[in-house]
Amino acid sequence: MAKAKARSQDSVYRITELVGTSPNSWEEAASNAVRTAASTLRDIRIAEVGKLDVVIEDGKVTAYRARVSLSFKYEK
Repeated sequence: MAKAKARSQDSVYRITELVGTSPNSWEEAASNAVRTAASTLRDIRIAEVGKLDVVIEDGKVTAYRARVSLSFKYEK
């Protein structure tokens, strides 16, 4: 039993960073990044928002941006 448990914890993950955008909110920007990544990456485990910013044009906020670090598992 101990051997099987040790094997299940022996995993490798990659972390990649994306920037999602939205005209409406940071939450939607982060969600857009995850949704887009999920269309090509399998087994995404964690999404961490590291930085938020906005695009300003003519003194008005026109877009919200969220920098998202995604963690996904490598398959053996």
